Amino acid sequence: MTDGHLFGNILLGGRGGTNPGQLRVYSGGIVWKKQGGGKVVEVDKSDILSLSWLRLPRSFQLGVKAKDGLFYKFTGFREQDVNSLTSFFQRNLGITPEEKQLSISGHNWGDVELDGNTLTFLVESKQAFEISLADVSQAQLQGKNDVVLQFHVDDTTGANEKDSLMELTFHIPNSNTQFVGDESRPPAQVFHDKIVTMTDVGSTGEEPVVTFEGIAILTPRGRYSVELHHQFMRLQGQANDFKIQYSSVVRLFLLPKFNQPHTFVVVSLEPPIRKGQTTYPHIVIQFETEFVVESNLSLSEEQLSTKYKGKLEAEYKGLIHEVFTSILRGLSGAKITRPGKFRSCLDGYAVKSSLKAEDGVLYPLEKGFFFLPKPPTLILYDDIEYVEFERHGAGGSSVSSHYFDLIVRLKSEQEHQFRNIQRNEYSNLFNFINGKGMKIMNLGDMQTTTGVAAVLQQDDDDAVDPHLERIRNEAGGEESDEEDEDFVADKDDGGSPTDDSGEEESDASESGDEKEKPDRKEAKKEATTSKPVSVKRRPKDGDEDGSKKKKPKKKKDPNAPKRAMSAFMMFSNSERENLKKTNPGLSFTDVGRALGEKWKKMTASEKEPFEAMASADKKRYKDEMAGYDKSAPVGMDSGAETDSS
Repeated sequence: MTDGHLFGNILLGGRGGTNPGQLRVYSGGIVWKKQGGGKVVEVDKSDILSLSWLRLPRSFQLGVKAKDGLFYKFTGFREQDVNSLTSFFQRNLGITPEEKQLSISGHNWGDVELDGNTLTFLVESKQAFEISLADVSQAQLQGKNDVVLQFHVDDTTGANEKDSLMELTFHIPNSNTQFVGDESRPPAQVFHDKIVTMTDVGSTGEEPVVTFEGIAILTPRGRYSVELHHQFMRLQGQANDFKIQYSSVVRLFLLPKFNQPHTFVVVSLEPPIRKGQTTYPHIVIQFETEFVVESNLSLSEEQLSTKYKGKLEAEYKGLIHEVFTSILRGLSGAKITRPGKFRSCLDGYAVKSSLKAEDGVLYPLEKGFFFLPKPPTLILYDDIEYVEFERHGAGGSSVSSHYFDLIVRLKSEQEHQFRNIQRNEYSNLFNFINGKGMKIMNLGDMQTTTGVAAVLQQDDDDAVDPHLERIRNEAGGEESDEEDEDFVADKDDGGSPTDDSGEEESDASESGDEKEKPDRKEAKKEATTSKPVSVKRRPKDGDEDGSKKKKPKKKKDPNAPKRAMSAFMMFSNSERENLKKTNPGLSFTDVGRALGEKWKKMTASEKEPFEAMASADKKRYKDEMAGYDKSAPVGMDSGAETDSS
């Protein structure tokens, strides 16, 4: 890189164990991105308070202390990296990293160093361990010389981390000279009081900035009292108690539910909280949409004018979900994502769907899909390999034809299938996905007019079998000595073809004086109701097995004049070979589709030569028919009846 350094496989350490990622050090600051996407840590040059190097058994650790009190530990550097980065920091940031040494003596007597919200225990001036005072839930004085620090349950630990630090006891003798007191306040008392002033929750019990009582949370499920403190959010329920550092909050989502009395607020976490062996990367909160609250924040005028200037106000009044997200954003600094440009057929922000047998709604946002409420699933568009629309159900029933599935394939080869999306949502969903530039696998070049698209774009009362439609469109695509054939399907309320035909259709390539009879049309439907949608025939009265007796058909007279070809057929015959040469991989079906699309886009002047050829061929056919003897006997064969005149 011309501006800075880039390192792979750098571990970010903290309460959640270690996460691998990519670290970029440049003249503007430091950026770390989690491997595989997710959490991003960015520290601007102006926010860096100090830097330090610590030699570990197999690598070096870079410590970055920010002005907001947070301390980041990046592990995985080599010795040559230390030298190059130290020079870079001195030259571009004007900071010389401090070199620390790790104590390996195993002694438990040493000195305590308090810096910001970090407590460092030193043995012979070497670092033995560090803890964040933001994780302290209680500080208690036992006797005259012992101070016990209790830590909140480590519910943001990584999924593979089974052990959590729960308690530390410090023994401060009366001879201690670092925390000097008097007879009424021994050194242990001085140490205790200092810890209390530096932690968010001490033995005195700090008042939260604001509290929301009786909030319904869908994951982890239950009703909680939600306390928003200066450095963390606390969820207190009857059975569970979670403490979530704001540094773990990645993003907030404010997602209304169309035509429903509730609104989702989602707090995305990295690392996630956990309950036993279950992790929760998203806290899904459900607020009553029309509920109005008034909240007075427990903040001093000095705090509002300095630390929270432009971020928080002293009082809030409004809809509860708006008030909650505004205050949480001001305290945590996390950004809020709201619905984007997508609208459903009912002008909502999401479409009804199901995932892993759970019903919910799918929100197509500006940067990703979000399925709620359970399991809450966020899929970024940048992580998607392709999407695929699939008609719901392969049986062609009237019920299944009303729905379709959306399959999302990730670059990691993981696959999500969102099922039971109503067919009338297809058009808006397709246009939105196509506008985002995502790869759509199964629709080909004619994405909006063929395959599943043609079916899904139909109204419920106009649904047809796509297989029949495709064959009908391609019927005139090949030159043949046989008569052109129509494929016509009537439609019932469920959108499936019936086995009865009530009217006769004209052949597209004829002049209009030759028509196909219903029995022949019925036979053609039976021959073509195969993949992708099958059609079940309804038995008629007196016909228990649903079969229909076929009338014998006349054999085609080999001496009969060859029927006239339409202008489209003339065009197809002239262009087919050229299309095959330029696109050798096209199947017969794709060739027919491409020819049909090209013909539709041609102007009247471009079609004129083929119209003239068709007119001449029609005259030829009429002249030959005038001299044709139709009374010549022909043999009989089984099958649908065929007109010979």
